[in-house]
Amino acid sequence: MQAVTPSRFLASEAQGLLTRLRRVRPLSATMPAVASASVGAPALRAIDQMLICQREDLGRHVTRFLARLKHERLTGESARAVQREFVFLKLRFNATLDQLDIFADVMTQRSEHETGSWIGGLDVAASDAMQIESYRGEMPLAVTYLDRGHGAAIRRARTRLPGGAPSPVAIVRIPRERMVGTGIASSLVHEAGHQVAGLLDLVASLRRDLGRARTARSNSLDPWELWQRWISEILADAWAIGKLGPAATSGLMGVVSLPLAFVFRVGLDGPHPFPWIRVVLSCRVGNTVYPDPIWSQLERSWRTMYPLDGAPAKTREIVQQLESTMDPFIDRMLSHRVSRANGDELRRIVRHGSRTPRALRSSRARVGMHPHRVAALSPTRALAYLGLARLDGALPAEQEHRLVGQLLQHWALSRALCDGVCARCAAETSAPIK
Repeated sequence: MQAVTPSRFLASEAQGLLTRLRRVRPLSATMPAVASASVGAPALRAIDQMLICQREDLGRHVTRFLARLKHERLTGESARAVQREFVFLKLRFNATLDQLDIFADVMTQRSEHETGSWIGGLDVAASDAMQIESYRGEMPLAVTYLDRGHGAAIRRARTRLPGGAPSPVAIVRIPRERMVGTGIASSLVHEAGHQVAGLLDLVASLRRDLGRARTARSNSLDPWELWQRWISEILADAWAIGKLGPAATSGLMGVVSLPLAFVFRVGLDGPHPFPWIRVVLSCRVGNTVYPDPIWSQLERSWRTMYPLDGAPAKTREIVQQLESTMDPFIDRMLSHRVSRANGDELRRIVRHGSRTPRALRSSRARVGMHPHRVAALSPTRALAYLGLARLDGALPAEQEHRLVGQLLQHWALSRALCDGVCARCAAETSAPIK
């Protein structure tokens, strides 16, 4: 029987890592799903290439480590040094598995009946939600998945994954409770707004701009400091309003309709405005971008459901200060010039003439609620159209559910037929829809 030495022990452990590493296979070889439920071909290719590169790079490091063990006699300090090297290899190996698990979450649900095709359609809608007319840079690919929990989230493309590799795609997590109706659009497009803000470097540039509006107060709260702190989430909400119109605000109201204590809970150290002020701000931004009486109706409904006199005195004081600066803040935000979008003002980048309430309503006589006519619209425009129809009482909830489910399947199938070339292809294809 051979004695257990540091060299033998570490060599055996490293061989185990190498053996398990070889079992990390491309997702395209392991994840079954019908074509309409698969992620687009370009996204799958990018994910697989990243995973394979990470696997091969780590494999080379483990192989070099094993070669070193063959030629070194480990004693004392050298044994401790090699052990430290092995520990870092093991941490890298675990990070590689974490990367695989992240994308496995994206893929495994796609084998579920009906849900898989819905997720494929959400991929198409997410890509459409990230389109920026005046941006000339490379647009990221987007994939989505469902998870338990209350809120949506995004891991932006090109940000660091566990282990340090940049994510090849934007990964959007949607809560299952949002499936399936136009309410899902608000969460989806809000997260797409975070990716857009990153591409345009909006958060950093606007924080600098808002910093110039702050006043020096020693004993009281500066509302401009709060706008500056919350700007990331506010920008994402504004992007959703631009793409979806009133459906963005109604969807937000659905997400943050919580017990009274939570709606008025003011967190001064987090990135989110507290729910009550966030909805009021959404209504005001919406009316600035797309003027229409529906925004005041939404705000009035919110204030009726959550009357301010039910809030603690300190919260009412903060609300008063925020409301006194809300209109100047909105004007300053929307007037901000975006250097990465030809110097256009943010209001011009956010606003789409086809998404105004008037434009959406005027197309109702032509489009109606016929699935094939709604499917001829781009994904986010279709969701904006149906969301406003729901608010106007022209679309019952059951019919909305059925239409959105059909649209998601249609977009997914259309992408599969054109091999994921582009989101616009999915909107214009003549693939049948029932």
